[in-house]
Amino acid sequence: MTIRSATAQWQGTILEGAGTIRTGKGGLEGAYSFKSRFEEGEGTNPEELIGAALAGCFSMALAKGLGDAGFPATSVDTTAKVHLDKVEGAPTVTRIDLETAVVAAGIDEAEFLKIADVTKQNCPISRLLSPGAEITLTASLG
Repeated sequence: MTIRSATAQWQGTILEGAGTIRTGKGGLEGAYSFKSRFEEGEGTNPEELIGAALAGCFSMALAKGLGDAGFPATSVDTTAKVHLDKVEGAPTVTRIDLETAVVAAGIDEAEFLKIADVTKQNCPISRLLSPGAEITLTASLG
């Protein structure tokens, strides 16, 4: 199987320092800091990157699942909201809320929701994250 990589560089103290996060092939690069992670400062943070990874994995897997069932999707738009809460005094990702809107012709709501739920449980990033964080799903078909 493939191995993917990412790098992070940090300079300075936790409160005043800053860094850069990069994906291995250079597709994504972003500045991060204490303020972008724990407040509302400019830049990205590890939790947003986890959300992006899950949203991307889920969207691709759902498109595959719908296609395999004979209902190819025209579009799959997914947002992941990552909750960073204190658990026993430590910042912890406790829940990720997936919200997806799909355009696919010919599928009924019940079949769509079944495929979406199976996808949520089986995409590789969900499988990685779900033992530690609850993953919810709100799926709509348009």
